[in-house]
Amino acid sequence: MIFTTYWFLIFAALVVLIFRLLPHPAVRMTFLAVACLIFHAHFAGPAGMAPVMVMMAITYGAGLSRSSWGCALAMALNVTALAFYKYTAFLLAAVVGLWAPDLAVSLQPPLTGILPAMPPLGVSFFAFEFVHYLFEVRRGGDPVRNPLKFLLFSVFFPSLVAGPIKRYPQFIASLEEACRRLDLTDIPEGLRRIGLGFVKKVLVADNLTFFIDHYHPQYAEMELASRWLFVLGIGFRILMDFSGYSDIAIGVARLLGIRLPENFNWPYVARSIDDFWQRWHMSLSRWIRDYIYIPLGGSRHGQVRRVLNGLLAFGLCGLWHGPAWNFVIWGVYHGAGLGLAASYHRIPGIGKSVTAAFNKEPLIAWALTQLFVFVGWLWFFYPAPEAWGMIKLLFQP
Repeated sequence: MIFTTYWFLIFAALVVLIFRLLPHPAVRMTFLAVACLIFHAHFAGPAGMAPVMVMMAITYGAGLSRSSWGCALAMALNVTALAFYKYTAFLLAAVVGLWAPDLAVSLQPPLTGILPAMPPLGVSFFAFEFVHYLFEVRRGGDPVRNPLKFLLFSVFFPSLVAGPIKRYPQFIASLEEACRRLDLTDIPEGLRRIGLGFVKKVLVADNLTFFIDHYHPQYAEMELASRWLFVLGIGFRILMDFSGYSDIAIGVARLLGIRLPENFNWPYVARSIDDFWQRWHMSLSRWIRDYIYIPLGGSRHGQVRRVLNGLLAFGLCGLWHGPAWNFVIWGVYHGAGLGLAASYHRIPGIGKSVTAAFNKEPLIAWALTQLFVFVGWLWFFYPAPEAWGMIKLLFQP
């Protein structure tokens, strides 16, 4: 991953040092914008930068216009770009291939010539942040008029690769404050977060990856307790990997005096699925809530509509993580869990007694929540047929 390369470490150190030595706010902001473009060009290349720059220009222009239709069209174009670059092959196989296999085969050669070998760097984060920006401007928020500030919101290098997903009012305010006045207390806090991130990623997540890769072929032959230990390893590997990258991004930004949103808050102490998603990848879950779930109607149109909205929102949340059915299933799985968590107390005969038991013994609610979450990680981590086979083996000797 980019954050663990020597290039990134040297680059980040030089940027922080020069940024803090520069004497004037405008010079600092200009330097930081140039540094972010250099970072993006180095890791994305011209082919990766071009579509993102187009998306950025369209978003900036639509925001300045404050036109409702212009913002809606720009949002649609951003979503289309994300779907094209990241999901074309998946949609071709999963949708077109299902109904018209000959057409899918005929479309593959021309699309292979158009699509890059890999999606543009961070295209998922670009699309989500641009949609957030346009959505908020469309409903009355002030657009970012300064092109340099919008450029930095778009390509701020610490959050470019793995988030957190930024909200533009908070980011712009923090950027302006950092360029105007640097606080020396940000340095130890930033270094602490970077160190914590590297411990999580390099010492914990990478070693758990070795453990998982080594024992995965032996999973079916393991004793039942060992299978559960293996699943626990997967769950903590995912947490340490994701939260480690977030810590590094937050720490590097803090060295520059810029605050990024927190992304993880002890998710494995959650006592309900809803509580888990208020602690897990918080910038993403809030984005899903604000820009998919609530616009679909949220919980405002009855229980059935609420469950359907949750299933669709979290199915898309799963797909955001990658173009594969196992991610979709993982998202729908959590959407179903959220629907059950919101309605189990209404089940005739047992709802009240279950609610009373959870209130009396919070440990039961915690254990069931973590059981649900950790079993679900198999859907996230492995192809769907293999994940289902591994899940069945967790409940038989």
